[in-house]
Amino acid sequence: MAIFLTADSKVIVQGMTGSEGMKHTQRMLRSGTAIVGGVNPRKAGTEVEFEGDTTVPVFGTVAEAIEATGADVSVIFVPAAFTKAAAVEAIDAGIPLAVVITEGVAVKDTAEFFNYAQAKGGTRIIGPNCPGLISPGASNAGIIPADISGSGRIGLVSKSGTLTYQMMYELRDFGFSTGVGIGGDPIIGTTHIDCLEAFENDPDTDAIVMIGEIGGDAEERAAAYIKDHVTKPVVGYVAGFTAPEGKTMGHAGAIVSGSSGTAQAKKEALEAAGVKVGKTPSETADLMREIMQGLAG
Repeated sequence: MAIFLTADSKVIVQGMTGSEGMKHTQRMLRSGTAIVGGVNPRKAGTEVEFEGDTTVPVFGTVAEAIEATGADVSVIFVPAAFTKAAAVEAIDAGIPLAVVITEGVAVKDTAEFFNYAQAKGGTRIIGPNCPGLISPGASNAGIIPADISGSGRIGLVSKSGTLTYQMMYELRDFGFSTGVGIGGDPIIGTTHIDCLEAFENDPDTDAIVMIGEIGGDAEERAAAYIKDHVTKPVVGYVAGFTAPEGKTMGHAGAIVSGSSGTAQAKKEALEAAGVKVGKTPSETADLMREIMQGLAG
């Protein structure tokens, strides 16, 4: 079992024939993902050869790809200027899960296609500006390296792609049910709370790691949700303890103003909700290791 992405997921790639799309489609195939098609209106009707004698057909539209293959996940690797149109097309076709990898998408565009998805219903958006998600040993939709961790009973939700990889690697001896990189933009489709709810309801997830970043109030809201709704142990890490106040850091969402949005404020909110928070990613992994060893004992 996993959240959002399983061994049965059938994945199409919008922008598969571009350089990034080709590279990461090959990586997804190598990690066992069922890639059933690509989408490119200019190359409809062609096929793309990948290693291992794998041939993937290219369709003109997402709707055609779904009709021909039964696809239920789309991974979007299109340039930022065309991301909104690609997402809207996926939503119109009724794809249950759209994973938007592209970075640099205008916040206005994200707001519009996310609100469109909410209004239409039926499509979960992950991203944009994210590494996607992986259910190790089952499926991998995005750019997360498949060989850094195996399957297990830890759930991971993270704003940071790099810290997603580090946490999965550090806890590889326990493994993960699903790791979700939700992205760090000011507006994203799937939030910490969405993933916390899914992991809480997943019988094969025993404990949850949550990685946040300075800026905004997503982690404070997640803390309030954990306090009221999550019974499983949660450990957390907030990137940006050394960031100077008032400076815009890395991700577009990470803007610190006053005490709200600082790493310390987020840490305190999470700890008040019973979440153990590490000062470094490695310390956070150690906290989770203790919890998993306790559960095993």
